[in-house]
Amino acid sequence: MLLVLCTFAAIYIILAKKSKQHPVERILIITVLASLITAAVYLGINLFYKPRFIHYAGFGIDIPANYSIHGIDVSKHQSDIDWDDVKAMQVKDIKIGFGFIKATEGVKNEDDQFERNWAEAKKVAIARGAYHFFVPSKSGKLQAQNFIETVTLKSGDLPPVLDVEYISNTSVEKLQQGVADWLDAVEAHYHVKPIIYTNASFYTNYLGKKFDYYPLWVAHYLVKDKPNIERNWIFWQHNETGQVNGIATYVDFNVFNGDSAAFKNILIK
Repeated sequence: MLLVLCTFAAIYIILAKKSKQHPVERILIITVLASLITAAVYLGINLFYKPRFIHYAGFGIDIPANYSIHGIDVSKHQSDIDWDDVKAMQVKDIKIGFGFIKATEGVKNEDDQFERNWAEAKKVAIARGAYHFFVPSKSGKLQAQNFIETVTLKSGDLPPVLDVEYISNTSVEKLQQGVADWLDAVEAHYHVKPIIYTNASFYTNYLGKKFDYYPLWVAHYLVKDKPNIERNWIFWQHNETGQVNGIATYVDFNVFNGDSAAFKNILIK
């Protein structure tokens, strides 16, 4: 803005000295030139200036101590992410080792940031996983097709994930049938058993033992050492207000329930 004002003043002085035009005409010319300069400055900033994210002093949350592999999950709500900054951040001995990325929702929607996040996570060698947000009122098979058409899994990627959080006005029977249809179709396509993501109480109330043979990624906040759920689990989302370099908003934090050998074993071969 200061640059524009200085330029405006300089143009006015030059025209005032060298031109015999009426003052109103000079003001009109100056206004047009100033508008052009403002537009040029704005365009230059947006084309060549890369905003730098705040580098946080720490993750901003308590990190469960008895786990060695930590990760995050993201979607369009985190906007643009600098994955180089994510990869480089380390607090004591804790680094981000994996990232789950929202890919699709319902039967048609793809997350606005999926393609970018999917490619950038791969570039910096953060183990990546894709998840689908399940809409209970829609066909499980059609939702699976949406995911399959969007996500190509490669060696080193995490298994596909079905995010089930709401029952809405659907019956438990219809919810479970839709979930089963999605899981069956995705497993048949990728030849790997998908992971179910949900919170501890939702799993107990609406999914239960029918899906106990699927790997579970469970969300449970405000507990210290592990989620309060009876069945076994492989990922635990323990906080939703973490801070990570390269991400301007709060982000969900997770841990893997195992060591590096076990983590390597679950990746796509």
